[in-house]
Amino acid sequence: MKKIAMFVLMAMAIAYGSANAQSVVVSDKTGWHKIGSRTIDFKNDKDEITVLGADKFSSIKFKINDAPVNLKNVEVYYETGDNQNIEVNSPIGPEMESKAYDLNGSERSLKKITFDYNTLPNIKDEKAEIEVWGLKTNADEKK
Repeated sequence: MKKIAMFVLMAMAIAYGSANAQSVVVSDKTGWHKIGSRTIDFKNDKDEITVLGADKFSSIKFKINDAPVNLKNVEVYYETGDNQNIEVNSPIGPEMESKAYDLNGSERSLKKITFDYNTLPNIKDEKAEIEVWGLKTNADEKK
């Protein structure tokens, strides 16, 4: 039944289209999981990733590929309706990652993550890719 539900969620995400950035997380294993990614260019930008599936995380971090990024602000929206603002205000070089940011409470179900950023100038005029990663601790299963 769990596999059928995941298949239905993935089919819905694909049918909904890539205009609305969505990610379906399929694993509940403890550890870091890629939530989603975006390719960004040289203007200031705001993006959103809607999280579906196994969406419970205790921390998030960001990995940068190809070009440096100035990550400004991140807003995490929880399934419960509340949200958490994380002010990053930090340039992150290519092939590097941010520190981990703890989410309010223990492991929480995420609805979506929005972030403000811009690619910093670089020699090759490359666009950057930003990846959002989430940490699963499965704290509720350890009780």
